[in-house]
Amino acid sequence: MLTTATLSPAAIGDALRSTGYLPSEGLSTVLFLAIAMHRPLLLEGEPGTGKTSLAEAWATVTKAELIRLQCYEGIEASQALYDWDFARQILHIRAVEAAAGDDLDASALEESLFHERFLLERPILRALRSPNAVLLIDEIDRADDEFEAFLLEVLSTFAVTIPEYGEVRAATPPMAVITAREIEIIRSRLPDVSAELATQVAYAVQRIRASDDILKPPGVAESLDWARALERLGYEQLDVASAAETLGAVLKYREDAERVRRALEAILTR
Repeated sequence: MLTTATLSPAAIGDALRSTGYLPSEGLSTVLFLAIAMHRPLLLEGEPGTGKTSLAEAWATVTKAELIRLQCYEGIEASQALYDWDFARQILHIRAVEAAAGDDLDASALEESLFHERFLLERPILRALRSPNAVLLIDEIDRADDEFEAFLLEVLSTFAVTIPEYGEVRAATPPMAVITAREIEIIRSRLPDVSAELATQVAYAVQRIRASDDILKPPGVAESLDWARALERLGYEQLDVASAAETLGAVLKYREDAERVRRALEAILTR
């Protein structure tokens, strides 16, 4: 049984292998750091490369509840967080009105509508309230920038505020595994972009997103803009020179572009 005292990359690797999942040494190390630092683990790759299987294996190892949020175009925060059981609220109103008659206290009735029993947990809220959970956020790159920003805020504090209910803060932060298929999206939207260039763009954007001092981390739309700009200019690969010339397509703030330009060599070194 893994504990905080025995947690190490080697121990994580052994535990995952016991479930039939075969991690590389690098993946075990990255997972160890994500757990130790309470940070989400971002996995990028083509379908079938084991991204979802890792979350399932880790939930098995830790005997955690596996909670999955499938992202899609147009998904909104409310669909991932919570909702109110409208049908039960209506029945409650009718029951209270029938029982109270002329003595109905409208303020008390309104307050009672947002009781725990009417709250419908969606995946994010369920994970925050679970004592032991692995939160699998699948294909985050299908969502828009606003939803990505919402998720980043939740996963940085492991807390949300529901206006009618109050703050919900995780007593034990869930292990968050986020999967993306950015390379596939770039290739499908921009078929003239080579596999090599799409891979390089996706990797570089991930490195930029991981930087703590970026004012506006680029989303998938910016990845597509960058790949399109490089392809239109005739570049077949992303290097320091081509990246420096096209940074305006992926970074919207001058301060961000200057920071990344100074760090281009490190960002483009795999």
